[in-house]
Amino acid sequence: MYRDHTKTVRIGNRVIGGGNPILIQSMTNTRTEDADATVAQILRLEQAGCEIVRSTVPTLEAARALSAIKRQIHIPIVADIHFDYKMAIAAIENGADKIRINPGNIGNREKLRAVVDAAKEAGIPIRVGVNSGSLEKSLVKKYGGVTAEGLVESALDQVNQIQDMGYDNLVISIKSSDVMMCVRAHELLAPKTSHPLHVGITEAGTITSGNIKSALGLGLILNQGIGDTIRVSLTGDPVEEIKSAKIILRTLGLRKGGVEIVSCPTCGRTQIDLIGLANAAETLASGYDLDIRLAVMGCVVNGPGEAREADLGIAGGKGEGLLLRRGEVVRKVPENQLLDILKEELDALAAKNMLTS
Repeated sequence: MYRDHTKTVRIGNRVIGGGNPILIQSMTNTRTEDADATVAQILRLEQAGCEIVRSTVPTLEAARALSAIKRQIHIPIVADIHFDYKMAIAAIENGADKIRINPGNIGNREKLRAVVDAAKEAGIPIRVGVNSGSLEKSLVKKYGGVTAEGLVESALDQVNQIQDMGYDNLVISIKSSDVMMCVRAHELLAPKTSHPLHVGITEAGTITSGNIKSALGLGLILNQGIGDTIRVSLTGDPVEEIKSAKIILRTLGLRKGGVEIVSCPTCGRTQIDLIGLANAAETLASGYDLDIRLAVMGCVVNGPGEAREADLGIAGGKGEGLLLRRGEVVRKVPENQLLDILKEELDALAAKNMLTS
């Protein structure tokens, strides 16, 4: 796999590349200048499972806020920089664990060198980010439009610029909202670099469309062994990005842990509010660090079989609820007590895990 051969890069107290676990990122959507609001959102992201967070730094006030933010959070913070090289330097001076720049819009070579020298002195990595929406005009002309080949050439050119300045503590990202272009770009890039890759589908869309596009794109890329850290970009609460990223990694077998929910899609045979029950069970289970499969069933056709493949299951119909372990009924309760007995069971499993860990 490509990720086994990428360089290791330390970002604060985390490491990516070199076959290390793929880390999950998100980006705050608060005003970074508002340190309290930004900290509150990052703490929510941490609780959801975020491992690296990025915040925009468009002003000196935002850069200065980074030091206050860092003191109150527990994961590395990346400063997202566009256009003004001075913001990158200010972010580094205020404790950013990594900076994200697009060398194509940061200014001339002297300004880029100033940023590189500051990062080198601080010993922090630079993420070279290229997006299809900001591809250089010369490359658009060369390739007859925005293409995967153009994205790769842009990224490698910019990486070479920084390496020529004597620094190679780098992470690369090449993103597009065109899923298949993004996939192709990663397939072209991975054999040509040993730098770790930050993978995502940019501007993917709202919760529904963005999740579908991200799952397809990230799935195709990650399943080829490409990618060292990921972000699911959604128009919505950034906590949703973390939930989606965890599911994508778990589905691909790239991450263990967390309760996996399986539930039937409902049909005319369903006699309970299965949609409400499944959502409530998922919310409840998200608070447990358990590597189990939980079945939420309301159908006599597929329910028993699915529940047999799950570690734990609940099912209901006509006012009655069942608790199942490996498909075997272990308890029968009124339907309105299903979530209560599920919590009891999850609590017991969590306590058992603590004793054996």
